[in-house]
Amino acid sequence: MQAALGALSKWLAATSLSHTIQTEGWIIPTLQTIHILCVALVFSSAVLVDLRMFRLFERDEPLSQVARRFLPPIWPVLVIMLLTGSLLIVGEPHRSLLNATFHVKMILLLLAILLTAALQGSVAASPTFWDRDRGRRIAGRLMATASILIWCGILFAGRWIAYTQAG
Repeated sequence: MQAALGALSKWLAATSLSHTIQTEGWIIPTLQTIHILCVALVFSSAVLVDLRMFRLFERDEPLSQVARRFLPPIWPVLVIMLLTGSLLIVGEPHRSLLNATFHVKMILLLLAILLTAALQGSVAASPTFWDRDRGRRIAGRLMATASILIWCGILFAGRWIAYTQAG
């Protein structure tokens, strides 16, 4: 697997797109800025819904309304975040593709996406699903805790990539 990622990294680094991203001084900072703003939007939207699960935010508003307000915007922003992240990888493939911290970040991101989709789907199918009984409220709070921890892990790993050695 490492050999395949190494070959992919070398191939990407040799492309004209990678060269352009590396040599034009404004591209990487612009992509990083857009990427970080997208991360902030997705993180804050997810955490606001998680805090509602704990009744620490919008207590008087049903979870379904909070979810309907904050979860749908996650998806288009997530697409922009994935596009900018992909371009950053193309610009510096060795830094990401061969870095174990990057792999951890991607696994955590996949888990966060699955958790968010599951929460949004359950609330859309049954608006009172997480409020019906004590067991579901506890399960919802465990899910919210996992979500917050996963998103914090994504933020930490994303920042830590710059400080870990690739390979």
